[in-house]
Amino acid sequence: MHASRPAHPTDPADPLTAVTDPPLRPLPERAAALLRSLGAPPRLAAHLRLVHDVAHELADWVERRCPELPFERAAVLFGAATHDIGKVAHTGELSGPGSAHEEAGRRLLLEHGVEPEWARFAGTHAAWTEPGTGIEDLLVSLADKVWKNKRVRELEDLVVGRLAEASGRPVWEEFLALDDLLEPLGAGADHRLAFQASYPVHP
Repeated sequence: MHASRPAHPTDPADPLTAVTDPPLRPLPERAAALLRSLGAPPRLAAHLRLVHDVAHELADWVERRCPELPFERAAVLFGAATHDIGKVAHTGELSGPGSAHEEAGRRLLLEHGVEPEWARFAGTHAAWTEPGTGIEDLLVSLADKVWKNKRVRELEDLVVGRLAEASGRPVWEEFLALDDLLEPLGAGADHRLAFQASYPVHP
């Protein structure tokens, strides 16, 4: 069972509460409330719910696989649930390329009282090689790739390196273990993409 529950009745027209098969976890209530208050486009809300769900799987796995690697689980989940929130102001980037939403999202979260260490993911989810990047940043970035079955070796190698350093196990062993997780996660990409596409860019 999932620890959190949606605070609003389920509504198939609402990507934050729609019941899905396979099921998607609800967003952290703080993130969901913020998206509602900002009038987030339905497709954005759907995307954030999908990435959050994958981040939840990643966090669960890291806790089981490598308890020696400390990380702030709640920050990972909130970061995944809000990483693209800047697209509220840059809706063109919901259907096309662009990075203006990254810094805009970080500022938006700060303006709404989100702590800097949690707001940072809006600006770091596409910049995993920057100095000071933590395992939390890497997990949010990884979730933002794996949800659609995109594999980025450089990013995965960084995660593997953190796992090997903390566990003392060989890098190759951690690589194979991570791959064993990402393969089945990636296999669900078609369902996720269909769920996201079922919601419009504009309300």
